Amino acid sequence: MLNLEIMKSNLLKYTFITSFIITLLFSTNGVAQELDASNYKIRFNLKTVKQSDNSRLLEVIFFGQNKKDRKDKVPVFDAEIKFYNDDTLLGTSKTSNEGIAQITVPENQTYIKDKDGYITFKAVFEGSDGLDEEDDDVSIKDLHLELNLEEIDSIKTVIVKAFTLDSLGVKIPVEEADIIISVEAMLSKMKLEEGTIEDGEFEFEFPTDIPGDANGDLIVYSIIEDHDDFGNVIQKKSENWGNFQNQIVKEENKLWSEAAPIWMYIVLTILLVGVWANYVYTARYLFKIKKEGKQLEVNTEKTN
Repeated sequence: MLNLEIMKSNLLKYTFITSFIITLLFSTNGVAQELDASNYKIRFNLKTVKQSDNSRLLEVIFFGQNKKDRKDKVPVFDAEIKFYNDDTLLGTSKTSNEGIAQITVPENQTYIKDKDGYITFKAVFEGSDGLDEEDDDVSIKDLHLELNLEEIDSIKTVIVKAFTLDSLGVKIPVEEADIIISVEAMLSKMKLEEGTIEDGEFEFEFPTDIPGDANGDLIVYSIIEDHDDFGNVIQKKSENWGNFQNQIVKEENKLWSEAAPIWMYIVLTILLVGVWANYVYTARYLFKIKKEGKQLEVNTEKTN
């Protein structure tokens, strides 16, 4: 009975959130069958990332967002998402517990393009008893990034070239695009420079104080983010440009180190001297007492 009362109390405390999660996540299709989302707005967003191996990542983020508190988001998981290039099905994927569905299209995929060279990608959720059909699309041009790491007159230089290809395979330099140069760090990418590609090229003098791994190697990234025409494009390359140094750390005296603090030597010496002085003092008086005892016995015998 006590557990039941606690459960009722918790349900009353989080009435809307609980009902929303239950209706959204525990249907036969893994999405809501009965959803009162009056306080929530469904978000269904598609993005595309051209990766460093020239494959292409298609990703959908599917969640409900509170209209008043935008930080309150409830992901829709186990929802089947279909990805298309025009009417050509590229693949399907189900959303994860975080509401994310992804597929990776290989480099050799042939895409359908319009007359201006745009590739249209579309993601579709066909709906369920509780959620309406959702879809989103993006149209981008296929951008090629060439990342070169060269030493020019002993100066480490990052050179990025950006271009598209026309129907005959001729390179067309990108007139202008923002670019980010980063390096691989322990937890994420560390941004080094933000600049602009002009006439298809960008150069950056690489710093000499960037740490690498034990061999001095590091990974350099060139990244274009959320461009209207190209979407997200990433290129990377590894080079021995890292500044690795063995750090010599001066150890301070510690209780568990080989060299104790001087004050400890002094205190320990005083204690040891005191102990041995007490031994000597005690032994001396023991011999003195023994000698006086023998002298007392002799005097007693003479008196008798």
